[in-house]
Amino acid sequence: MRRFLLPLYLLLGACMPVSHSEPATRAAFVDTSLPAMKVFSVPRPQPVQVSNADLSRDFMDLALALESGRELDVFTRFEGPISVRLVGSVQPTVPSDLDRLLHRLRSEAGIDIHATVAPEANITINAVSRSDIQRFLPQAACFVVPNVSTLAEFRQARRSARVNWGKITSRTRLAIFLPNDSSPQEARDCLHEELAQALGPLNDLYRLPDSVFNDDNVHTVLTGYDMLILRAYYDPALRNGMSRAEVMNRIPTIFARLNPAGEVLPARRAQRTPRPWIDAIQTALGPGATPIARRAAVTEALSIASAMGWEDHRRGFTHYAMGRILQGTDPDAARAQFLQADSYFARSPDSDLHRAYVASQLAAYALTENTPETAIHLTGQAIELAARHENAALLSTLLMLRAEALDLAGRVSAGADVRLDSLGWARYGFGSDWSVRAKLREIASLNPLTRARGSL
Repeated sequence: MRRFLLPLYLLLGACMPVSHSEPATRAAFVDTSLPAMKVFSVPRPQPVQVSNADLSRDFMDLALALESGRELDVFTRFEGPISVRLVGSVQPTVPSDLDRLLHRLRSEAGIDIHATVAPEANITINAVSRSDIQRFLPQAACFVVPNVSTLAEFRQARRSARVNWGKITSRTRLAIFLPNDSSPQEARDCLHEELAQALGPLNDLYRLPDSVFNDDNVHTVLTGYDMLILRAYYDPALRNGMSRAEVMNRIPTIFARLNPAGEVLPARRAQRTPRPWIDAIQTALGPGATPIARRAAVTEALSIASAMGWEDHRRGFTHYAMGRILQGTDPDAARAQFLQADSYFARSPDSDLHRAYVASQLAAYALTENTPETAIHLTGQAIELAARHENAALLSTLLMLRAEALDLAGRVSAGADVRLDSLGWARYGFGSDWSVRAKLREIASLNPLTRARGSL
């Protein structure tokens, strides 16, 4: 499982009331007065500009280790054509999102993968309720399991070696469990992350700035970097069952062929991420912890990041997490942390999307302080980034912030157009009409004019 941290875009600041969203339902997507849902069409992955020395190291850490840190002795993947079946009560957006993803895997990663309706599919994607998922993994939004095809099979085998990723020696049959009562974006994000894990790497690395193989949840669709890793994963020079040493001997030659530009780029050799920092971040941002425990955990994470001397996106993410934790009690201190986060993201390669998240926070502060031009500037820089990375929730949030800023600046007609544009993306990003309208009210409450009119 990967998607267990709180999405970074759900809470903007202590200066706005926090809405407690209800689970989206399939019925929430019909009979609506909101504009039609908008969806992304043509993917825009960015070219990879990474040293092959770094890629080889990343590949070994991703492919031959588990998220727990346990190293694997054997490389596993599918051999031959891979079939994918979608079953269950599926949201209307899921089939098209799956088709787009399978097309990308074929064209960008060179994987022989296709959809099927046959029950003997290699990968079965089960659309089930959130409660069904959390009955087995309370902190997970979705997950993937080897050697089963259904939830009933997993229920019977869940405590056996059969479904233990650390004990498998080949991949022939897997099941993905996807929520059917989430927003369309969450379902799509789960598709990307869990199908990528079903096919390839079993590990996540916080040191990767431009990848879904990272538990920070900044990237929600497979990036150009991810597709290169998967292309290497299915390169003919590798095969299922290889030893660690055999993979290590072949992977540099594979990347030299797949990414020739990376042969001359200098290696960054980012430090490994210590387990105490990972544990602290997961406590701070994950579900279940008390406010006191979150504050203690993020303080520990920041202490570790400082002691490690990090100057990269991980240091920025730690300050961002601290800002999130402080929002409810000390908004000024939280903003200082967001500014610190932005300064580290700005000096770290491939962290543009991280800065878009920060921009949404800082734009919220600009609105409350009646400085609309600042909010317009911040959102203008970030909207294109959110769109390029297909993050409809972040994109709609930024557009709503920009609409309020335009209203505050006296450009009411332009604000109305931007707000209307935000709603179609919000329907994909947040799901139910109730959630969309709650987000609108939440962001409108930042506008001093709205508060003065008492119209909320």
